[in-house]
Amino acid sequence: MSAQCEVAANLAAGAPMSAFERYLTVWVFLCIIVGIALGQWLPAPFQVLGKLEVARVNLPVGLLIWIMIIPMLVKVDFGALHEVRQHVRGIGVTLFVNWLVKPFSMAFLGWLFIRHLFAPMLPADQLDSYIAGLILLAAAPCTAMVFVWSRLTNGDPLFTLSQVAVNDTIMIFAFAPLVGLLLGISAITVPWDTLLTSVVLYIVIPLALAQVWRKSLLSKGTAHFDAMMEKIGPWSISALLATLVLLFAFQGKAIIEQPLIIALLAVPILIQVLFNSSLAYWLNRVVGEKHSVACPSALIGASNFFELAVAAAISLFGFESGAALATVVGVLIEVPVMLLVVKIVNQSKGWYEAGLQTKEP
Repeated sequence: MSAQCEVAANLAAGAPMSAFERYLTVWVFLCIIVGIALGQWLPAPFQVLGKLEVARVNLPVGLLIWIMIIPMLVKVDFGALHEVRQHVRGIGVTLFVNWLVKPFSMAFLGWLFIRHLFAPMLPADQLDSYIAGLILLAAAPCTAMVFVWSRLTNGDPLFTLSQVAVNDTIMIFAFAPLVGLLLGISAITVPWDTLLTSVVLYIVIPLALAQVWRKSLLSKGTAHFDAMMEKIGPWSISALLATLVLLFAFQGKAIIEQPLIIALLAVPILIQVLFNSSLAYWLNRVVGEKHSVACPSALIGASNFFELAVAAAISLFGFESGAALATVVGVLIEVPVMLLVVKIVNQSKGWYEAGLQTKEP
């Protein structure tokens, strides 16, 4: 195993997530309260921040999003791609669920719940935007947090690393076309220029910068790399929380007027998480992959690269859009729901391995 693979494997197999990560939902709730309050009490400064744009990209948010994304992408080792051949079946399940099931199932759930079942309880002019936000959330597989979920289930660290590397490689080329296709299917106008700009700004450039930084850190030794990863670990979530304060400062009026919006948007997201994690977990059992592979495969199929989703939603539809709000709801329920999935796969290990034994000759 290469030195770079070893570093990333150590990250994947490290200590359980910190209290800060574990209580992310609490911090998000606090950001909602703080953002709404500041937006109502001090509207002028937030209006100024909202106007700081270049080519429809809000500069304060763009900076925060780079701070969010780059530390996560530093952990990704594309040298781990050769590890794929050790678990071809597990990688196959991951790719099938992440790219052929998850985005399309979310588009269907958005159409069912937002366009039909919940439509009378939601603002009519935001229905398309809410669906777009849900699609953006599902079209970007999880990158960094999957390392956390994997180690909580004793998942295979090299498999976790390799599936993240494969997904990120695919995402560079597939994110924009997939989002464009699903928005078109949902009869939502596709702003292709802004979508492609978002991909360059929030995938290609951060990924290139992160890999240069990664190479520089590794050149000074694995101990230096590990120390820096620990130091910059809080940057991503801190920047995310600052972004949420800004977003809810703009969304505050709509939320105060219709507080049920967040609960209604959470329903399709929750169903999607449970459906995709169950499907990936079961398919790995069917194809005969071991439990330590099935767990991270199921968890990456359930979780999302919500930092990218929030960034793309803001760029495509704006701070005050339903799309931005829908992606934030994904952030809100991510930790508690994923901890539930972790608990389920851990407690079902006996059932899973019993099924593997019946397949042995």
